[in-house]
Amino acid sequence: MTTDTGTATGLLFDALKADALTSTEQLRELYPAPNENALRKEIDHLTDEARALIGCASLVLVGSTDAEGRADVTPRGGPPGFVAVLDDRTLAIPDATGNKRLDTLQNVVETGRVGLLFVIPGRTTTLRVNGRAFVSARPELLDRLTAVGKPPVSAIVVHIEQAYPHCPKSLMRGNAWQPEKWLPADAQPGSAQVTLAQLNLPGLTIEQIEESERESLRTRYE
Repeated sequence: MTTDTGTATGLLFDALKADALTSTEQLRELYPAPNENALRKEIDHLTDEARALIGCASLVLVGSTDAEGRADVTPRGGPPGFVAVLDDRTLAIPDATGNKRLDTLQNVVETGRVGLLFVIPGRTTTLRVNGRAFVSARPELLDRLTAVGKPPVSAIVVHIEQAYPHCPKSLMRGNAWQPEKWLPADAQPGSAQVTLAQLNLPGLTIEQIEESERESLRTRYE
C-alpha cells in the first residue's frame, strides 16, 4: 500500500522526518518570543486560586513515560476535588477501577515523573502541573482519598515543580463545551465498534462488547 507521497505506508514517518527540525534554535526561528506573562505565570507551588481550581476539577489528564521514553496519556475522573491537595506542593491522585493494565502506575514507578492537566466540565480554565511522583499504598494516605466512597488500592503522589494555568484557546477552538457543535452519535464509531476492530477475534460480536461495557460502567467504582 502506498500514499500520495509515493512512499510505503510503513515508511511514511521516516520520509516525513527527513527534513524535521533538529534543534530548539530552528524551532524558535519559526515563532515569536512568548509573552512575558506566559513565562512569569509558571511557579513551583499552588496558590489559593489554583487549589480552588483543583477542588472544582472532576477530570485530570495524566501524562507519563516509561523508562524507554514511550509516552502515555490517560484520563482520571471522579467527583469535583477527587484529587487531594495535601499541601501547596503535594497532590495525591487516587487510582480508580480500570482495565488493570496499570500503564500510568508502571510508568511512574519506572521514571518518577508525571504531567497533569486539570479540566473542569463547562469551563475553559485549565491548570497544568508537572513534577516528581511516586506510587503509594500507605493506608493512612489512602484512607484520606475516599471521594468515591472507599479508599483506592494505590495513589500517585506528586511533588509540584511547575504549575500554571493553560491558555483556554484549545477548548474554545474544539467547541468542547458547546453541544450544538458536537458531532451526532451516528457520525462517529462507538467505543464498542472500535474495540471490535482492534480485537479482531473470530466469533466476537459487537453486542457482546456492548454488554461488557455496560457491566464495566455499572461497576465503575468497584
